[in-house]
Amino acid sequence: MRPLCFGDTDTGYAVEDAKLHPHPQTAARTMNDNQLLRYSRHILLDEIGIEGQEKLLAGHALVIGAGGLGSPAAYYLASAGIGRITLVDNDTVDLTNLQRQILHTTERIGQPKTQSGKRTLAQINPEIEVVALTERVQDERLAELVQQASVVLDCSDNFETRHAINRACVAHRVPLVSGAAIRFDGQISVFDTRRDDAPCYACLFPPDQQFEEVLCSTMGVFAPLVGIIGTMQAAEALKLVAGIGESLAGRLLLLDARNMEWTSIRIARSDSCSVCGH
Repeated sequence: MRPLCFGDTDTGYAVEDAKLHPHPQTAARTMNDNQLLRYSRHILLDEIGIEGQEKLLAGHALVIGAGGLGSPAAYYLASAGIGRITLVDNDTVDLTNLQRQILHTTERIGQPKTQSGKRTLAQINPEIEVVALTERVQDERLAELVQQASVVLDCSDNFETRHAINRACVAHRVPLVSGAAIRFDGQISVFDTRRDDAPCYACLFPPDQQFEEVLCSTMGVFAPLVGIIGTMQAAEALKLVAGIGESLAGRLLLLDARNMEWTSIRIARSDSCSVCGH
């Protein structure tokens, strides 16, 4: 194994409905009426409700990479109400990106991806804060950003960056949602070393092992594949921030999009891991 760089019908739910038929947690709400309406479909879920949505609004997601994976991930984080999104990428929008990188549009070719992404996310949800950082973050700067985040989404495309992000997340005990996609193959996992038994990225892919770098620019990638994996990254991040469900910590999901088949692999923490080992 190698690493890889029911219908929704609007029923007219309104603010008045929330007032007439409040969720059990409504008495403790701090959201305004517009927010109650915007996030009403979340509030209706017992697992989220008012309290969970307020956790999302107070959350801060660090998204590293504003390309194929970062685009759908950031879309759903913004629409779901993550209060602050820091979008990091040092690249500019290219015509070849537009086949799959849905944060960007044709007229933004040549612009920094983070600025393009910020514009798109502001149109989706103007109530949230989006910080656009057009830079390649490393070392102390990366550690600084990770420390400030509730959750980190690795949407990068190279092993060096992935391992640097993992080291920072382990050092500061911030959960990491890692995704990758190339050709028709995708993979996703959560590395949450706040749990003593949870593995980190280096447990699965040791940094001293040599893996062939495979890039979309030379190998190609099926456009909807990055949408599937990136959206799942957003789902795992939202669950972690809201404190609901079971995350993918300790599991790696592999997707063969040619046959639309999923494989789940259990992964364990390695005592000999150079990053998180005891």
